[in-house]
Amino acid sequence: MAAPCRTAAVQGKSVAINMRVWMRQGHRWGAVVVAAPFLLVLVTGLLLQVKKEWSWVQPPTQRGQGKEPAVSMAMLLAAARSQPQAGVTGWSDIDRIDIQPKRGLVKIQTFSRWEIQVDAQTGAVLQTAYRRSDLIESLHDGSWFGDSAKLWIFLPVAFVVLGLWLTGIYLFFLPYTVRWRRWRKRQQHAGRSTEPPSSPEPRGESRV
Repeated sequence: MAAPCRTAAVQGKSVAINMRVWMRQGHRWGAVVVAAPFLLVLVTGLLLQVKKEWSWVQPPTQRGQGKEPAVSMAMLLAAARSQPQAGVTGWSDIDRIDIQPKRGLVKIQTFSRWEIQVDAQTGAVLQTAYRRSDLIESLHDGSWFGDSAKLWIFLPVAFVVLGLWLTGIYLFFLPYTVRWRRWRKRQQHAGRSTEPPSSPEPRGESRV
């Protein structure tokens, strides 16, 4: 019975070592594969975290005079045209319009990434600045490279990063687990070695 038990123990130890090697190799090569896309995601994510604090990423939001928009669409187009750096000649140059009644503000965003903030009551231009946050967001989620790249590159990268997290956690706790098992074996061995010897069974009286 000792030989099969020994064989099973050796096989179990071999499987554990192989698992350890596979985890390390997978963690190493996974990091190499996703290095460039993940670096892009990290850098753009950091920039988006501070977009409200850094005007280079996103222009600060101004406040208008009232809280009820009174400007017409024609007034908004005229305000956008009055800013030559934005290069607006017509509605085809405008990407979207963001109306914020609480701030009394209308944000006009152009396809050239310029943002014109207009007072929602008077139609006066409050600020014109270049807006980079939308470009950074498109780089962050991969949509800037196209839908195919977003689906077939950035989505798999997300799964690989999840795998890196799992293998990293496993490799981090592995030494502690090994030490705990060794300590437990030593404790069990010490307990067996210090066990008092069992008293011999009383012999029966000899018959004459």
